[in-house]
Amino acid sequence: MSPVNNPIAHGSQFPPPKAAAIPKDAAAVILLRHNTIPNDPEVFLVKRSEKLSFLGGFHAFPGGQFDAQDSEAPVENCPDAETRMAISCAARELFEETQVLLARGGETLTQGQRASLLDDLQAGRMSWPALLKHYQLHLDANDFTFVGRWVTPPFSARRFDTWFFLVKCPAKQRALINGDAELESGEWISARAAYARWQRSEILAVPPVLHGLKTLSAGFNNETEVDDELVARFLSSPNVHREPVRRIEFRPNYICFPVRTPTKPPATHTNCYLIYTSQELLVIDPGSPYEDEQSALAETVAELLREGRRLSGILLTHVHPDHVGGVNALQANFGGVKVLAHARTAEALPDIQVDTNLVDEDTLELKGDPRINLRVMHTPGHARGHLCLYEERTGTLISGDNIVGLGSVLIDPPEGNMRDYLHSLNRMRELPKLSVIFGGHGPAIANPYAKLDEYIAHRLDREQKILQAVRDGAATPKNIVTVVYTDVSPKAHAMAERAVLAHLEKLVEDGLVRKKTDGLLEPIID
Repeated sequence: MSPVNNPIAHGSQFPPPKAAAIPKDAAAVILLRHNTIPNDPEVFLVKRSEKLSFLGGFHAFPGGQFDAQDSEAPVENCPDAETRMAISCAARELFEETQVLLARGGETLTQGQRASLLDDLQAGRMSWPALLKHYQLHLDANDFTFVGRWVTPPFSARRFDTWFFLVKCPAKQRALINGDAELESGEWISARAAYARWQRSEILAVPPVLHGLKTLSAGFNNETEVDDELVARFLSSPNVHREPVRRIEFRPNYICFPVRTPTKPPATHTNCYLIYTSQELLVIDPGSPYEDEQSALAETVAELLREGRRLSGILLTHVHPDHVGGVNALQANFGGVKVLAHARTAEALPDIQVDTNLVDEDTLELKGDPRINLRVMHTPGHARGHLCLYEERTGTLISGDNIVGLGSVLIDPPEGNMRDYLHSLNRMRELPKLSVIFGGHGPAIANPYAKLDEYIAHRLDREQKILQAVRDGAATPKNIVTVVYTDVSPKAHAMAERAVLAHLEKLVEDGLVRKKTDGLLEPIID
């Protein structure tokens, strides 16, 4: 967002909150290996392709979105229509993604025959209900144990209402990943080992996947693979009953706590981050001006402090109102905790007392276990005083609004500067061990180098198209937007003009474009 003169206004002065995206129905399968060891059960865990825009590079369970034809597949022993559709979707997605066919009557099919059926389904020669009917297969609800229904938190532009089912892999069937557009790989792994990988910051996963792995890590009854006690443990969290998660820990010791803010679309929330060790807690960007959101954040901070930590500071990545709107409220709750920011940010926030001015290459150490050392990086471009934080041990980058998990970043002069922004992106691209980016909006980014390459390439492509538009006769930012931003809704053209101004400033400095005395643009020809 662009800064305003008084970003710490009362909540009533802010525009009403925007509606979050409506969740789409989906289903996922927690697939247990046939005859797995009860005290250390194995599950089939997949890795989503890094090319995916939504949760690319994350580890997950097989699953996907409902298809209209899922409702046409009969499911025995299931009187509820919605549950039947969820089971049908779960079975279809499991088959499409892993070649595991969880249908009665499929015991006699060979792996090659199942592959042929899958080809018919994916090629569109036969629908899912038609395939089941043609090969005399049927779904039975007794093969699917419901273990929760999770709703994606409203901070994401893509949201799902996902049914999770625990199922046993049929004997003689092998789970295979073809390396298609959606999934990069899959493996059988003990739930305990997978959860330990997450604890070592080696993989990223969303809360329902972590809950599933952690629950299975405790094992189950020796006599049955899906017993009542195991199901009760799965269903013990309020989040399995469609209550969205507030504390999202994509990585150990880094809590993403999205707060509702008056930010730019498509975002509806700003990510506040709570970085903690056994002794200290650092809060980054408490951005909400709304009292209910401030109270929810304060309660979560209080919970972490009651466990024996001290609040070491509130850090601001940059000046924009959707990142600083709750600073004073948090200070009032916890006795005037110190605020840290860049000097450029501090001087633009007269209503916030900044106690420590951070500079490039400062180090912030959080004492305790694990010891966390955050390298401060001054990364202007989106804002003059923009800061990023990098922890080399785990390769974690907190990027503020320089890189975000949804939408694009607005570079709006005079606060924004395109040359600075490209320099900052390249500097982040040179970090040696980058494994995840926590942006100011949207989910974590598990494909950091690919995302940075995408950002850099996008800006340079825009720059070349803008230059070419000027060479072809476009003489105003509005003219340029009409020619270049054909992929942007007309409703966003005003913001696009601001981005064009940032590109034009750089092109003028580069000696490629100039502004004539009448204010119109023209190219500089060698």
